[in-house]
Amino acid sequence: MDISQTLVLALLQGLTEFLPISSSAHLILPAQLLGWVDQGLAFDVAVHVGTLAAVALYFRRDLYTMAFAWFASVAGKGASQDGRLAWHIILATIPTVIAGLLFNSLVEEHLRSTAVIAITTVLFGVVLFLGDRYGSADRTMDSLLLRDVLIIGCAQILALIPGTSRSGITITAGLALGLTRVAAARFSFLLSVPIILAAGSYKTVELVQADGPVDWLALSIGVLVAFISAYLCIGWFLKVLDRVGLLPFVIYRLMLGAFLWFYFV
Repeated sequence: MDISQTLVLALLQGLTEFLPISSSAHLILPAQLLGWVDQGLAFDVAVHVGTLAAVALYFRRDLYTMAFAWFASVAGKGASQDGRLAWHIILATIPTVIAGLLFNSLVEEHLRSTAVIAITTVLFGVVLFLGDRYGSADRTMDSLLLRDVLIIGCAQILALIPGTSRSGITITAGLALGLTRVAAARFSFLLSVPIILAAGSYKTVELVQADGPVDWLALSIGVLVAFISAYLCIGWFLKVLDRVGLLPFVIYRLMLGAFLWFYFV
């Protein structure tokens, strides 16, 4: 890849990983518009590392207290609210990990078409609107029950379908369960840590098993750009979410889905 392709793809990945607008929908656009070849497995691993580092740094205090409380609960020292939240993140991750292992090949072979991405971008944009419009929005993360956590975890499975948006579907599920916008977004971001780690690890195993040269300069740039853009995006999104709401992202999804359908399908 040349430097411009590296910068654009890393920036898109960093921004769209955490906004409810679908990273897969955006990552097909440069290839379609500019005729770029696939960026390759090594680059996918690199940008996953960048986004993982960004969310881990942004929520470092939350992750530290959750980890400390989780180990305390395992050691039999009682279950604090932070410890329960850590268990909730773990439990909500399990359905997606199982589904990913079972259906990854199916998704890769049959669901990565532009038509599928265009449809899901619009469909789950409407679902996001309904969740934002009709959710009661009066619960915090501390009020989550096991049932709620499993519902959000199962909803996250849908993110395996390109165009859905992992953050979008988990925020939607949180809103439908009555979480406030900020609470739904924060839970979604915390939930992204094990999921991105799992996806990055899976791709790393594939990379180790694959042959071919590695462009370390492109990978380094990809990590850095994805990290910076993702970190800034998380902070910006949480600041404007409660004030602006999700309607701008819904409208954007509808426009993007229509654009993909009419120009590339």
